[in-house]
Amino acid sequence: MSQATDILKQYWKYSHFRPLQEEIIQSVVAGNDTLALLPTGGGKSICFQIPGLMLDGLCLVISPLIALMRDQVDNLNSKGIPAAALHSGLTFYEVKNVLKDAADGVYKFLYCSPERLESKLFIDFIPVLPIGLLVIDEAHCISQWGYDFRPPYLRIASTRKQLGKIPLIAVTASATPRVQKDIIKQLGLKETAVFGQSFERPNLSYSSFLVESKINKILDILQKVQGSSIIYCNNRKQTKKIAEALIMQGIAADFYHAGLGQPIREMKQQAWLNNKIRTMVCTNAFGMGIDKPDVRVVIHHDITECLENYYQEAGRAGRDGKRAYAVLLYQKKDTIELMTNTQKKFPTIKVIKQVYQAIADYLQIPVGSGEGMYYNFDLASFTKNFKLDLLLVINVLKVLEQEDHIQFSENIFLPTQISFTVDKSDLDLFENQHPKLEPVIKALLRTYEGIFDNRVSVYEQQLAKTVNCTIEEINHSLKQLSTHGIIEYMPKKESPQIQFLLNRAPAAYLVIHQDAYLERKKLYQERIQTIIDYTSEYTDCRSKFIAEYFGDNASKDCGICDNCLKAKKKKIGAADFAFIENEIKRSVANPIQLNTFLESFQQYNKEQIWTVLDFLQSEEKIHISESKVITWLN
Repeated sequence: MSQATDILKQYWKYSHFRPLQEEIIQSVVAGNDTLALLPTGGGKSICFQIPGLMLDGLCLVISPLIALMRDQVDNLNSKGIPAAALHSGLTFYEVKNVLKDAADGVYKFLYCSPERLESKLFIDFIPVLPIGLLVIDEAHCISQWGYDFRPPYLRIASTRKQLGKIPLIAVTASATPRVQKDIIKQLGLKETAVFGQSFERPNLSYSSFLVESKINKILDILQKVQGSSIIYCNNRKQTKKIAEALIMQGIAADFYHAGLGQPIREMKQQAWLNNKIRTMVCTNAFGMGIDKPDVRVVIHHDITECLENYYQEAGRAGRDGKRAYAVLLYQKKDTIELMTNTQKKFPTIKVIKQVYQAIADYLQIPVGSGEGMYYNFDLASFTKNFKLDLLLVINVLKVLEQEDHIQFSENIFLPTQISFTVDKSDLDLFENQHPKLEPVIKALLRTYEGIFDNRVSVYEQQLAKTVNCTIEEINHSLKQLSTHGIIEYMPKKESPQIQFLLNRAPAAYLVIHQDAYLERKKLYQERIQTIIDYTSEYTDCRSKFIAEYFGDNASKDCGICDNCLKAKKKKIGAADFAFIENEIKRSVANPIQLNTFLESFQQYNKEQIWTVLDFLQSEEKIHISESKVITWLN
C-alpha cells in the first residue's frame, strides 16, 4: 500500500482513491506543475491535501471564498490536521499571530484569499514561511475569459516567484478549453501535467421542462422523487415564496440567501444537513463547500447565466453514486429575459461612471480617500435613493471589482473588534467605580490575549458564556465601556460591505480597460446562448452536451437523461413501447420485486424492458426503491 493510500485511510477512512486522484497526487509529489480538472463532487481537495501532508513544510492554499476556507479548515482540524485561514474577519494582530505560528511550523495548511498575498504583512512574512506546496483553488478565477474572473488571481504568479521552485497545483471544476489554456499562461506553469476527469455523471439524470406552472411541476417532482433536495432560484423573494408554498403542501422546506444573518444561515444549513429540512429553496449563495452525498434531486426554478454555474449546482445531486435527478424548469419569457439582460450585465462605460459617482456620494467618500476602508452598503436603500435598477447596480459592482477598484461582499461577516484605550491604573479605578462592568472587563482580559495593546476580534456568544449572562447584556456592557472611553468598540458587521481597493477617483477619470471589457461582454453573450441551447435541446444527450462544452469529447450518450429516454422509446417502436408500458402497469398494480417482475415478463429482452422502466421513472410514473421494489405512482 502506498504512502498516499495510507494517509487516505488514516484521515479520510477510505480504502481506495476515486479515478485520477492518485495520479494527480503522484504528479504533485514529484514536483510537477499540475492542473487538475475534476467535476463538482469529484474530490478535488484530497488531490492537494494529501500531497500537503506528504511534502515537507506548509501547504499554502489560495481560495476566493471565506465560507469555503472555513469549511475546509474545520474539516482538517476535525481530523487532527493543524490548519488555519486568513480572512477579512481577522484583525492585523490576529493575522500576524497566525503568520507567526505558520512560520514556527504550527500549521500544516494555511488558507488565504488572493488579496491577502498582496498585503505588506504577508509579503514581510514570505521569506520565513516554510511553504512546500502552493495550491490555487477555483483556478478558473484567474481567467478573464471565464465566468467568474477575479483580478487578484492575476497576481498569484508574482507570489510564486518569491517562493522559489516549489510544486504548484491548480484545481477547478469548471473550465472550458480556452480557460484551461489561460490558467496555464497566467500562472506561468511550465511543462504542466494536465489531468481531466470525465464530465459524465452516470447516475445523474438531466432533464429540462417547458412548463406553464413551475410550482406545480416542483410539487409533482418532490412528491414522486423522495429524499433530500435543493431548489435554486435567481432572487431572494422567490426562495421564501416557494418554501412557504411547499410547507403548505406538507413538505419540510426552508429558504436561504445571502441577505440572512450568519447565525440564521448556519442554523438553516445544519437543519438541512441533518435531514430536519428536506428541501432547501435558495439562491446560489447556498451549497459552496457543502458535501451532502444523498441529495436526490436539484431543481432549477430559473435558468442560470451559464452552463458552468448550472453544472456545479446540478452536480450537488447524487454524490453518493445512487440515481439522482437534475431538473431545469423554464418558460419562454425566461429565455427572452436572459437574452435581453446583456445591457444590464455589461452597461456602457458612461453608466458605470455614473453609478460609481452615486456610490461615492452615498458613502460620502471624498476624492482621493477611502483606500482599504470597508463601508456598510445597503443595496436596497442605495437603489431606492438614486432610482437605479438593482440588477444594473449589482453588475456595475462586479465590473468595478474586475477592474480592481473595489471589493463587494454580500455576505461578509466581520466580528466585533475591541481594544482597551486606557492604562491599567485607570482601568483599575474605573472597575472600582463601576463594579457591574467588572466581570465583562475581566472576561475580556482573560479570554483575548493582547487586547490591552491591540485591537482583537471578540465573540459575544463566548463572552456571554464566560460571564454567565445573555448576549444582549454583553452588548449593553460593551456599549457602556465604549461610552466611558474605556474601549475602542467596533460592533460586528453582517451587512453587505464595499471595500475601496484604491482611493476614490473622480468619476470622469475612472479607468476601465475597454477592449478587455468588450471581449468579456462577447463571451458572456456566447455563454448565455449556450445555456439557452442546453435548455431547449430536445434531441441530443444532455450529459454529452455538457461534457463537450468543457472539452470532454470522448463522452457517450448517458442513456438516462430525458432526451436519451425519448430516443430509446422511439427505437422500440410505439406499439411495443405501449404494450410493455401496459404490462408494467398491470404487473405492478401492487408493489413487486424487480427480479420477480423481470422473470415473469420474458416476451421482450431486458434491454427493451429497462428502456421503458427508465422512461417511466423519468416521467415519475413508477418508483424503484433501494430494495428494488417497483411501485406504480399514478
